Amino acid sequence: QLQFVESGGGLVQPGGSLRLSCAASGFTFSYYDIGWFRQAPGKERVGVSCIGNSNSSTNYVDSVKGRFTISRDNAKNTVYLQMNSLKPEDTAVYYCAAVSGTISCAVLPGSIWGQGTLVTVSS
Repeated sequence: QLQFVESGGGLVQPGGSLRLSCAASGFTFSYYDIGWFRQAPGKERVGVSCIGNSNSSTNYVDSVKGRFTISRDNAKNTVYLQMNSLKPEDTAVYYCAAVSGTISCAVLPGSIWGQGTLVTVSS
């Protein structure tokens, strides 16, 4: 099973930064492309950023380009999301999942959603 545990969320003021971590288990991590997703209150879960299995390619939704950076450490089975210049509209629960490619960032069947980590951007 493709399982994930997200961490690193919290309360931050507008303009601040956070670094999210996503620890994977149950599969050969280095074989898979991984994506970060978020779900704001009352809204559907949407893709934020995806990264290829060898760090060779990344993709971002327009609203976070230039502010967020995705990276991974295959030795630690972990994907990171560095979030800078945070805005109130970034407030959401953030999740990660295995995806089918960095262009589509479509969640793979069998990827199990974790609990997510809550990011709240507020003054």
